[in-house]
Amino acid sequence: MGRLDGKVAVITGSGAGLGAEAARVFGKEGAAVVVNDINSEAGEQVAAEIRGVGGQAQFIAGDVRNTEQVERLYAEAKRAFGKVNVLYNNAGVSPEDDAGVVNTGDSIWDLVLDINVKGVARCCRAGIPYLRAAGGGSIINVASFVATLGAATPQIAYTASKGAVLSMTREIAIIHARENIRANTLSPGPVRTALLEKFLSTEAERQRRLLHIPMGRFGEAREIAQVAMFLASEESSYITGADLRVDGGITAAYVTPEGPSLDR
Repeated sequence: MGRLDGKVAVITGSGAGLGAEAARVFGKEGAAVVVNDINSEAGEQVAAEIRGVGGQAQFIAGDVRNTEQVERLYAEAKRAFGKVNVLYNNAGVSPEDDAGVVNTGDSIWDLVLDINVKGVARCCRAGIPYLRAAGGGSIINVASFVATLGAATPQIAYTASKGAVLSMTREIAIIHARENIRANTLSPGPVRTALLEKFLSTEAERQRRLLHIPMGRFGEAREIAQVAMFLASEESSYITGADLRVDGGITAAYVTPEGPSLDR
């Protein structure tokens, strides 16, 4: 038996990257997965992969910036699988023009906050009634280690947006706890994805970042997905309002100019 047997999970931004890997892991563990992305071709492919190995999955296109599309997402998920148990709000953006606070313009702020913050809020607003109807459920909002540490590479709108996700999720957890609805954030550290490659395009840049990670390596998408699966499952039934940092120890390290000191 899978650890998510009988659950229906809606995963935004799951056409690629961390979201796609989470969709595969959830499907393998028995969940019926609703793959959601603005890229229909990629999303359909992920859903087909899950079905190809015996899982249940359906792709529903949508943009988390659009309230009507978000509302339709959960309505169609309910029609397809009869209920919704898990909201995995993974969709996010980190534009190249997101720089330091002096150089980041209003249009970049508007884009990042609309997707990374208001997009999460829209999904919670539309999805929570379905969790109530199912007798409760789990909300997993993707934040980032930069919400705690700040970013070494300037990306002010992204960093601020992930801090907002942390705060918003804590309030959602408190307000809905008595409804058997849990809400937690998942904060990945540097993970080997296309997004990481954008910021660390050379081997020298990668090695400088690795100095600050006590485990001495980047995370893998599957490692993030496994923690998300735990938060979606009944194994985390007494966890709400928490931030699970999956970061190789980077936010816990006491960092010296030579790197983290692990012998103190």
